[in-house]
Amino acid sequence: MDKKLFKQLILLITFSVVLVAFLVKLDAVGSWVSRMLGAFAPLFIGIAIAFVLHRPCNFFARIYEAHLPGRGKRAARGLAVATSYVILLAVIAVLIALVVPEIIKSLENFVSNMNTYGSNFQGLIDFVVEEFQLDALADLNFTGAIDDLNSVLSQLLEVLRDALPHLISATSVVVQGVITGVLAVVFSVYMLYGAPKLLSQCRRLAVTYLPRRVRDPFLSVVRLTADTFTRYVTGQVTEACILGCLCFVGMCIFRFDYAPLISIIIGVSALIPVAGAYIGAIVAVVLLVLIDPIQALLFLIFLVVLQQLEGNLIYPKVVGTSIGLPGVWVLAAVTVGSVLMGFLGLVISVPITAVIYTLLQRDLRARAAGKKKTVSQLAEPSDGEDSPGEQGKKE
Repeated sequence: MDKKLFKQLILLITFSVVLVAFLVKLDAVGSWVSRMLGAFAPLFIGIAIAFVLHRPCNFFARIYEAHLPGRGKRAARGLAVATSYVILLAVIAVLIALVVPEIIKSLENFVSNMNTYGSNFQGLIDFVVEEFQLDALADLNFTGAIDDLNSVLSQLLEVLRDALPHLISATSVVVQGVITGVLAVVFSVYMLYGAPKLLSQCRRLAVTYLPRRVRDPFLSVVRLTADTFTRYVTGQVTEACILGCLCFVGMCIFRFDYAPLISIIIGVSALIPVAGAYIGAIVAVVLLVLIDPIQALLFLIFLVVLQQLEGNLIYPKVVGTSIGLPGVWVLAAVTVGSVLMGFLGLVISVPITAVIYTLLQRDLRARAAGKKKTVSQLAEPSDGEDSPGEQGKKE
């Protein structure tokens, strides 16, 4: 028998055995993968933190290197890492100091006025029944349901208040979470401080162990992916902050209730592409309709106008970091990603789709022009070609 054919048969048999074993022991494999991901969770979280702080750290490093004399330049990277973390912690502390008390106050006000909101909503139901003759809703007693719910919530809060300290002291989840957070911060500090050296080592590994036909496409796609994720994260966070601040200012001007709480909901939900706007609007309207249906309707109109203004005028000018992905593909990416990977899919599906879309778009243009390009050439914009961000603005 030919040696080449024999090797192919051995590989085919081995692959078949491994595939059958994988399918038979699918639960065990899934459990093992889950444990492995849990073990590497601090590393993954550290990489995410380092990725977010990478650009600010480089910015401060350039400033320190330009102004520190002589040997002081060696400390520029360490000072840049420390500055980035100080600013991050300061922002988090300010947000907690300003936002958390307002949220607590809004929640306490909401719970204390639960009976009033139930009466208002019951009046709305009675009005609808009388105007539209909906006899099926005539027996609906929302006020009584609110009283029962309020009683249940009060009892539940009392139980949690008594049991929570014992649960916290008896469980190891909190300790494990703290350890994971500390390790993630340590990993991120090491990655930020040694980022130039780590990137150089990764390139050296790729050059040493990967053949040229694999290395060049791989490195080019990695650069395109990193650039796309950076622009996506920057754009989403900036958009969420702008939308939340504008919502708070507008609600204060028009004297809507629960301005701090609803503005935070709108801002946080804006981090989720496509679905976030609807989620924030639904939650906000549900809160306001219990107070006054007319106020809820006016707020909904205000929010629609605000989102149109922010999405069409402010975001392209202030952020200017579109990833160049048409809206229909954003919707498709969010839908498929959320089904396959849940919340993680919502976060990473859009930039991954943007990378694939950019590569396919450049390949189609190259084929239309009669030029066959490699993957590495497709990952780099050619002369005169717009970057993905500029393509998104034009589209």
